[in-house]
Amino acid sequence: MAARSPATAETRLDKVSFGTNWVAEAEHGGFFQAVADGTYKNYGLDVTIVPGGPNVNNRILLISGKLDFFMSANTLQSFDAVANNVPVVAVAAIFQKDPQVFLAHPNPKVTKLEDLKPMTLLISKEGVAGYFQWMRSELGFSASKVKPYTYNAQPFIVDKNSAMQGYVTSEPFVVEKQANFKPTVMLLADYGFDGYSTLIETRREWVDKKPDLVQRFVDASMIGWYNYLYGDNKAANEIIKKLNPEMTDDLLAYSIAKMKEYGIVDSGDTLKDGIGAMSEARVASFFDKMSRAGVVKRDIDYRKAYTLQFINKGVGLDLRPKK
Repeated sequence: MAARSPATAETRLDKVSFGTNWVAEAEHGGFFQAVADGTYKNYGLDVTIVPGGPNVNNRILLISGKLDFFMSANTLQSFDAVANNVPVVAVAAIFQKDPQVFLAHPNPKVTKLEDLKPMTLLISKEGVAGYFQWMRSELGFSASKVKPYTYNAQPFIVDKNSAMQGYVTSEPFVVEKQANFKPTVMLLADYGFDGYSTLIETRREWVDKKPDLVQRFVDASMIGWYNYLYGDNKAANEIIKKLNPEMTDDLLAYSIAKMKEYGIVDSGDTLKDGIGAMSEARVASFFDKMSRAGVVKRDIDYRKAYTLQFINKGVGLDLRPKK
């Protein structure tokens, strides 16, 4: 599906605000790309990206009407919205695979997730409440092995009998730099943790009353992601570095390479349906696993968490390099 013809100078652009859930980084790159290369403008949109951070709750700003779109972390947040009658809905899933991983020290006897069962597991509070409950119910991990993860790699680096949570796009890079060894990386998505991640959310009223605007934002964002992964992303990365001075060229390049290598953004259903794809079967599968694990209540109507109205249309497929 081709992009719309560029907006003319006389065209009035619709002002749109989009809040991310963390400080600017490569994992948000497609959105910054669509700003930097004029894709949003071509779709009649004047988009302001509002970065998140440790002391910023952009999701509350979406719910209260201060933001128009929000980048939610994962499908669990969408289920939580339904459980609490929060009127937001996921309209696209940028990450087909959740980038959550465990890192282990190099060891020929530690090659798969189950091999971590005897080890100390460094996991955050959110991780314990979420994916670890799935690891307990589906894979038989024990809570007695869990210690708090404080977003500091040192406890893992000094303890060879430990494993640490992380994102495939960042923590392995940090460990390599700090400890001079390449950790073994295990992506939870490869073991059946099949929720989506980095979703676009908006308020339900926008889906009902402004579907054309939602469609344009989704389509332009998907084009931005194709161009960020496969095109010239220099201008987008410059914006990211300006907003987040701690971001380095090395880490940006690493993150993009890992998103491609592991098929985080572009794999599975996206190969035919385009970036942003979701399927009812995937959401149902994830809901079943999370309800079995006790993370979500089985009686919620999880179908209210998302809509397929704006995706699975093949937007931007022509931008993927031919193999």
